[in-house]
Amino acid sequence: MKGKQAAGYRAVDWVEDGMTIGLGTGSTAYWAIQRIGERVKEGLKIRTVATSKASEKLARELNIPLFSAADIPWIDLTIDGADEVDPQMNLIKGGGGALFREKMVALQSDRLIVVADDAKEISVLGTFKLPIEVVPFASEWTFRNLQKRYDVPLEFRRQEEGIYITDNGNYIIDAAFGRIDDPKKLAAELKSITGVVDHGLFVEMAETTVIGHEDGTVSIRHKS
Repeated sequence: MKGKQAAGYRAVDWVEDGMTIGLGTGSTAYWAIQRIGERVKEGLKIRTVATSKASEKLARELNIPLFSAADIPWIDLTIDGADEVDPQMNLIKGGGGALFREKMVALQSDRLIVVADDAKEISVLGTFKLPIEVVPFASEWTFRNLQKRYDVPLEFRRQEEGIYITDNGNYIIDAAFGRIDDPKKLAAELKSITGVVDHGLFVEMAETTVIGHEDGTVSIRHKS
């Protein structure tokens, strides 16, 4: 936990008065939101938009000013987590189920800062199952079409109450691709499949990664 907290807190150093900030989702982004809440209490003036209902709830509890996407023309900076980060700063996201909103906010941002603990750093993406958000209508067809095309283990994400439903009312198919040597190609292919809303590959989007270590230190990399 020390690594996640260190990364989340350090990323907030880039937040400045008057900015519009995207609030990410997940166990490391949680610490960034906590730190933003502390700074707001100290007098920081910002506007924010959340990437999930969970992050929105946390922001409200901390009295962080929240706005709807309709009121936000552009975002200066988004701080978000990742499930995997490769040496080129490509990501797999969506373990928490918020991948679509996270991507929308990231694409609307001047800068995406990714926070994670060092266990998330890997040489090649694909150890973590790739989340694919799909529309509920004919989702079984989408599932079969994905299976025919890629022949990899797939499963609908489930929870105790049954099938997992995203904040957008969609389903998630988790795909065990294994080693993803060309994430850019796979990302484009998946987006072209009817029934797929989006997926957890965030390619060439991160500007900075802040990786936390259990001793409380952080490693920072910037896009070259």
